[in-house]
Amino acid sequence: MSILKTLNTRAETSQKSLAILIDPDKVEDISSLTGLLNLAKECYVDYFFVGGSLITQQNLDKVIKAIKSSCSIPTVLFPGSNMHLDLSADGILFLSLISGRNPDLLIGQHVVAAPILKNSGIEVLPTGYILINSERTSAVSYMSNTSPIPPDKYSIAASTAMAGEMLGLKLIFIDAGSGAREAITPKMIQQVKKSVNVPVIVGGGINSAAKAKASLEAGADVIVIGNAAEKNPNLVIEVSEKIYDFNKSLNIH
Repeated sequence: MSILKTLNTRAETSQKSLAILIDPDKVEDISSLTGLLNLAKECYVDYFFVGGSLITQQNLDKVIKAIKSSCSIPTVLFPGSNMHLDLSADGILFLSLISGRNPDLLIGQHVVAAPILKNSGIEVLPTGYILINSERTSAVSYMSNTSPIPPDKYSIAASTAMAGEMLGLKLIFIDAGSGAREAITPKMIQQVKKSVNVPVIVGGGINSAAKAKASLEAGADVIVIGNAAEKNPNLVIEVSEKIYDFNKSLNIH
């Protein structure tokens, strides 16, 4: 089953998924991934998102190769630009930064990447990317030269997500940005989730099991943890347990 079809099927039955974000720039030694990959297998992590706002190390392909040789968890590119492509990945979040007004990240870079992706066989996941928050400038906000939606402007975020769905985008990813201290509020997630019928991915600032649980209960279909998992691998265990408990409570037959 395709990644998108799986996400849709799970969202329709309110089942939750967990993605671990690996920034290749923060992987100094590929062998250092072994512990995280083994933990991900034990915790039934659903996806690896691979990418970042800026990739200066030439090891994107090595990271994906390490994941694929270690486990069968799908690897999905989370590109900061059209330079961040590795066609051996299982899928790519084809991100249109719909919270900003930078035409290059709305459609410009996509035009360059489209012919390569079309002929590659990689699964393309059309994704409306919405930056929310934050109290400080995140790397993605700086690199994209766009302003995030303020954390209390629920109707703007909901309308933006709605417009993305109407334009044909198949996923909505709301993100507080890498290393954000504050996670997106449950009310914001709730408002965005209510406004669309596509799966909603939530990332940024989820650095505790309590924040993960609040995001799940507010309607997030996929939780993404990145920086926090690197600093505290136990977080992967704690969040996966919350997701397991949540899914088990659904009593799906």
